[in-house]
Amino acid sequence: QVQLVESGGGLVQPGGSLRLSCAASGFTFSSYTMMWNRQAPGKEREWVTSITSTGGSTTYADSVKGRFTISRDNAKNTVYLQMTSLKPEDTAVYYCNAFLGPRRYWGQGTQVNVSS
Repeated sequence: QVQLVESGGGLVQPGGSLRLSCAASGFTFSSYTMMWNRQAPGKEREWVTSITSTGGSTTYADSVKGRFTISRDNAKNTVYLQMTSLKPEDTAVYYCNAFLGPRRYWGQGTQVNVSS
């Protein structure tokens, strides 16, 4: 079955960095666009960034552009999110996800807290 397992979250000070990972299994990872979304307390889940199947194209929400970098390793079935210059407003649960046909699959999420 399809599984997406995020890791790498934690507590970081403003201005700091974190690298999130999402290990995928149960589908042909190299054939699909992968995405990261996040959900802050009391807010709706929002899209953060996407990367195409080959990694040749990436897109970012304006709120993270220039600070976050998405990448993938198709040999390891893993997608990454490098986050730098973190701000308190980046505090959220971060989810990797993908559309496989008509269905969208989500990981369980990893908590990122940005606080001094």
